[in-house]
Amino acid sequence: QLQLVESGGGLVQPGGSLRLSCAASGFTLDYYAIGWFRQAPGKEREGVSCISSSDGSTYYADSVKGRFTISRDNAKNTVYLQMNSLKPEDTAVYYCAADLQTMCVMTPEYDYWGQGTQVTVSS
Repeated sequence: QLQLVESGGGLVQPGGSLRLSCAASGFTLDYYAIGWFRQAPGKEREGVSCISSSDGSTYYADSVKGRFTISRDNAKNTVYLQMNSLKPEDTAVYYCAADLQTMCVMTPEYDYWGQGTQVTVSS
């Protein structure tokens, strides 16, 4: 059974850092485009970052550019989202998603989704 499991969320003060992990089971992430999305209460799900399977190209939302970094470790079958300089507006449930495509997209057109991990940025 194909499954994605996110971890690494929590409560952090503004300016702090967190690293989210997205571990896959039941399939190999090498051939999948991976996206990170977030959804805050009362808001639509938005694309945060994604990484392609073909050439490892990465994309970021303007709101996180320069602060977040997406990476993949195919040996561990895991994708990471390093989040630095966190702001209260980054508070949301973060989801990873996978799709059997070479190029990733920043819209939620992915076949497989994790259950989400809560990130709260507050003093």
